[in-house]
Amino acid sequence: MRNPFCSHSVFINTISTMNRIFGLALMAVFFVLIDLYVWQAIKIVIRSTSITTQRIVSIGYWSLTILSIIGAIGVFTYSPVTAPVKASFRTFLMAGIFIFYISKVFSVFILIIDDLIRLFKWGASFFQHVDSETIVSENIKPVAKGINRSDFLAKSALAVGGLHLGGMTWGILSGAHDYRVRRVTLNLKNLPKKFDGMTIAQLSDIHSGSFFNKTAVKGGVEMLMKEKPDVFFFTGDLVNNVAAEVKDYIDIFSKIKAPLGAFSTFGNHDYGDYTNWETPQKKVQNLKDLANAHKIMGWDLLMDDHREIKVEGESIAVLGIQNWGAGGFAKYGDLTKSYNHTENYPVKLLLSHDPSHWRAQVLPKFKDIDVAFAGHTHGMQYGVELGSFKWSPVQLRYKEWAGLYEQGDQKLYVNRGFGYIGYPGRLGILPEITIFELKAV
Repeated sequence: MRNPFCSHSVFINTISTMNRIFGLALMAVFFVLIDLYVWQAIKIVIRSTSITTQRIVSIGYWSLTILSIIGAIGVFTYSPVTAPVKASFRTFLMAGIFIFYISKVFSVFILIIDDLIRLFKWGASFFQHVDSETIVSENIKPVAKGINRSDFLAKSALAVGGLHLGGMTWGILSGAHDYRVRRVTLNLKNLPKKFDGMTIAQLSDIHSGSFFNKTAVKGGVEMLMKEKPDVFFFTGDLVNNVAAEVKDYIDIFSKIKAPLGAFSTFGNHDYGDYTNWETPQKKVQNLKDLANAHKIMGWDLLMDDHREIKVEGESIAVLGIQNWGAGGFAKYGDLTKSYNHTENYPVKLLLSHDPSHWRAQVLPKFKDIDVAFAGHTHGMQYGVELGSFKWSPVQLRYKEWAGLYEQGDQKLYVNRGFGYIGYPGRLGILPEITIFELKAV
């Protein structure tokens, strides 16, 4: 007798495969359209060169397009469960494709200006009774030094794209491990006197599966330990997908110690939700293996739980929950469970990976949680920070995305992340080691 459940499984897998093929096809079309647009600018720039040069440029350009499409298909059909040794290669391949095309998008924005000018003039001609020959002659009228507008915009577009490509490449070579210590004072009105001046070090979003420079990672940990913090917090995403990624770095991160305790929690990437598992049991075992890695490193993993920190008869509480994110991210955590039996502690510090949790649950329902420590956003690893000014595209999604935020007596700190994922670098938003000092007010 035919198993109906087997038939259902085959049907679901077929639908999933069709969706993936459709998605890859759309991506390929997007790549080709972007390349067609940029190619128009390249043709303008090389039109005065020899036929041989034009042919070489054309072959090289479109060969890169084909290789990018093939590479992207490889990236999105790859499984770290079946081929974990290829993870670093996949990271750089994906980053190369991303940098290549996001830089082209910048070029396209400039090229659109020329097209909009043409469109505007064409539309205006219907009201001004200007014939098409006049429009064309005006369009090629020389500007400064005999360069017409089309040439100028084409060269500007390619220059902007090239500068962005160079910047993103520099972000890999220099920014990926350019660790910065950020010092933050947390003024807490109910802080017991024995905790006045206590220091906390925070790391977040290590993403050990992305690392390509173990020496630099070790240097970052040594920077942290030179601060001699009293307490250490890690706020999630130790790996990208699978527990095996951290294996080669356990010896480095196990050196992070603090006399009053090292506490950690899980982030959205730690659950293995972004990869395919042969069986549900293997996914469960992967999470157990990751929890064991925390234990080996000496980090007290808080799974919807809390701990007491006690100094000479005075105490505060450290709460930690599993990942809980607003929007489309997983909600594994249970803050009520973590909060239970902490009502009488004068100060409560919360480890919660996703900063959206603070506004969604902490502020409206837990008014006596003094400070929440989060990460998750990475500051998108891309943006601008000049003094008090900061900007990143990630702020379009997250209201709180980097640094300290306050509402009433409650505070949230969003760490910019120690590691990286996707793009193996950082441009403008550098990796962070945060040192907090608690002050009684």
